Amino acid sequence: MGLHKGTTNNLNGRPKGVTNGDKDKLRKFVKNFLESNLEQVMKDYKKLEPKDRLKVFTDLLQYGLPKLQSVSNELTFGEQMPKIFITPAPDYEPIKESENEN
Repeated sequence: MGLHKGTTNNLNGRPKGVTNGDKDKLRKFVKNFLESNLEQVMKDYKKLEPKDRLKVFTDLLQYGLPKLQSVSNELTFGEQMPKIFITPAPDYEPIKESENEN
């Protein structure tokens, strides 16, 4: 009848570094398809409207560039912040307001 959801006969799981064979086959197929039909793919790409070309380009970028991870900063209020003292430079002269201004 099969296994219940979440159970497995392999208690150790997949060994480290072993890839999913189905995905590898599909990647090789797509790579070979594009390489063997590159001229036609480029012709078709050039026939697209600019917005569609941009969509295809951005969709393909994910396969050529590493994906960026989101970064977050956390700021906690209520903690004592360090005091920062700002002293003017020795040659600092404040700008004097003109007497002619209203």
